[in-house]
Amino acid sequence: MPEARLFRPGRDSRTVIDEDGVVHSVPDGWECLPPGDAGVTRKLKALGPTWTVKEKRGRRLFSRGVWAPRENIAEAQAHMASTRASPEHQRKLEAGRRRREREQAAYVVEFEASVRRFLAFAPAHRDLEKRMAHAIAEHATPVGSGTVARTQRIPVERRAEAAAIAWMRHQTTAYDHMHIPRVKGRRREVRRMLAERSRSLLDRYRSGTGGGPDCPLQAALSDAGGPHPLCASPAGRRRTPGRPCRPQHDPVLPPPHHRALSPAAAFCRL
Repeated sequence: MPEARLFRPGRDSRTVIDEDGVVHSVPDGWECLPPGDAGVTRKLKALGPTWTVKEKRGRRLFSRGVWAPRENIAEAQAHMASTRASPEHQRKLEAGRRRREREQAAYVVEFEASVRRFLAFAPAHRDLEKRMAHAIAEHATPVGSGTVARTQRIPVERRAEAAAIAWMRHQTTAYDHMHIPRVKGRRREVRRMLAERSRSLLDRYRSGTGGGPDCPLQAALSDAGGPHPLCASPAGRRRTPGRPCRPQHDPVLPPPHHRALSPAAAFCRL
């Protein structure tokens, strides 16, 4: 098995430091393969000795590349280039894409159903429940969106609940216009208070008493067929794909020309 050693960056470009703090100079004829291509890196480590360089930033380790003989790097890159150009590899990639598309489509259906189970509106508001669940799923489930819906750490039911509350925070409250002091824990406190208001609003729809033209939830979902008439975007302004239009003049939200709200003023508007 070829020798693979782990280092951290040294003081200059051709030195590294081992776990004991000893400084090592990179051997002559070695080059650094930048991080980013796992296939080439695996092949390179199988060809001979390598020095992997990682740097700790906070609690995370970041790769700074792999040092190895120059000829080994060239051989590993050529091998992976020929492998990836083969018909077998292309068929495998295509099969993987189709599988991921099927899994994503199935997950969107499952997530939207979980959101509907969390909302559980009264029969009179089932149409609103369906539209709301679809809007939340459309925003939260795309691959790479970075939302709570993409995590695997919690059950899908908790993901659906968290995504629904987050969607309501941005769509039915003045959160995006608040001026929140940069004090530790303050933003978390504001989010918790807004979540309580959002849950109270959902409870009204679950009991069948929600609704009305001034309801922020109705306003947020009134653009099912296109932009809401109250928040038509100026020419050239772009909206985030998959994100519902936010009515800018709803009573819950300040008009665009207003200054940012303080949390206290925003709660008065809810």
